[in-house]
Amino acid sequence: MALRDILAEKRAPRAGTSAAVASLREAFGERIVTGEDVRRAHAHTMTYLPTQSPDAVVFAQTEEDVQRVVAICAANDTPIIPFGIGSSLEGHVNAPLGGISLDLSRMDKVLAINAEDLDCVVEPGVTREALNAHLRDTGLFFPIDPGANASLGGMASTRASGTNAVRYGTMRDNVIAVTAVMADGRIIRTARRAKKTSAGYDMTRLLVGSEGTLGIITKLNLKLYGIPEAILSGVCPFPSVRDAVNTVIQTVQTGIPVARIELLDAQSMEAANAYAKLDLKPQPSLFVEFHGSPASVAEQAETFGMLAEENGGGALEASTRPEERSKLWKVRHDMYWASVALRPGCRAIATDVCVPVSRLADCIGETQADLEANGLIGPIIGHVGDGNFHVTLLLDMEDTREIDAAEAFMARLAARAVDMDGTCTGEHGVGQGKRGYLSAELGDTVDFMRAIKHALDPKGIMNPGKIFML
Repeated sequence: MALRDILAEKRAPRAGTSAAVASLREAFGERIVTGEDVRRAHAHTMTYLPTQSPDAVVFAQTEEDVQRVVAICAANDTPIIPFGIGSSLEGHVNAPLGGISLDLSRMDKVLAINAEDLDCVVEPGVTREALNAHLRDTGLFFPIDPGANASLGGMASTRASGTNAVRYGTMRDNVIAVTAVMADGRIIRTARRAKKTSAGYDMTRLLVGSEGTLGIITKLNLKLYGIPEAILSGVCPFPSVRDAVNTVIQTVQTGIPVARIELLDAQSMEAANAYAKLDLKPQPSLFVEFHGSPASVAEQAETFGMLAEENGGGALEASTRPEERSKLWKVRHDMYWASVALRPGCRAIATDVCVPVSRLADCIGETQADLEANGLIGPIIGHVGDGNFHVTLLLDMEDTREIDAAEAFMARLAARAVDMDGTCTGEHGVGQGKRGYLSAELGDTVDFMRAIKHALDPKGIMNPGKIFML
């Protein structure tokens, strides 16, 4: 049976859900909503997966609110689905067993900026753009940029990364500690603010990337960085994807501290030109950015340009002007919508894999051949400095043969990445969409994940149906 059919099956809700909703209404009054439109909006997904709405939505404002929701839901064996802004891509906010969507967007305070220590403490509903706006006058910034203006709690829960990961790492590398409400209602703080610790199990890393299946994050202690003195961004065209990727490999091996290095294939460049009304060359291209002093960014760009030329690349068209840099990266961040515009009326399925950089050209080449052989439209973009790339499949949702072909393609893509010692998801997370690929990648490790889940959430109320099958 196809995944979309499995997800479309009706599942019986937990028996205690009605009682939980009644208790939550008494506790939260107008901050619990059961209207259909609000419930559907809290289960929307940016994939083709069917929407599975919760029974109610509770808008939390404090950590104590979260603790109260967990206590009521635990007492009534009712699922809890954490919700930030709903930008995740693998059905993370769906409610396959019904239950309570816990909206954390109103927990949006920046609690502390420790400029001397280069860190901050925020609530989970703070978005990355809001944090950087708050930091603007401090000379600091938070670098993780997944494209969407996601909530930081959601970014931590899905272990997000993005365009800056090649230099600054992912959320895994930039969360110092979290405070979380666990399934039994207790509040834990996983670490202090020290930059390193060897005290006990690494509970921070356990909760970062757990997709709300172990606990609900209520505070995050994050690393900050100094805003670079100079930033230079540019775009460089190549004859082929392999030529571009070879340049990436050499850039990394040479030790150039590139801050961003993004690949757009020819189809993506065509989409970008049409959507943003640009005249960039419709060839595979690298979008790059360098951070440092004026002299160092100029040197980095010059060395990169030489490597690109050796691989048949064209001239690097670059600028240090903020408005030009913003225009360039807006093109990259708008690629989802630019891709959708290639086929009006379609639905987009965004999927990703990650492989060792040395295998990246092979993986992309085989993927492009797979798309062509099966008559699928799928522009490719990638955070190629760390081997991660995305395919945005454009599908006619009324054509079941096309859906079946897309599902088979995604299974082959995941298997291809794993066969190259990579992963079925570099940054989207597992959610519902990639549950079927996890065992092939990790084998018996999944059994130990299940054991941890059962130990910390024996009633299975924390975001059930994500990472593991129900």
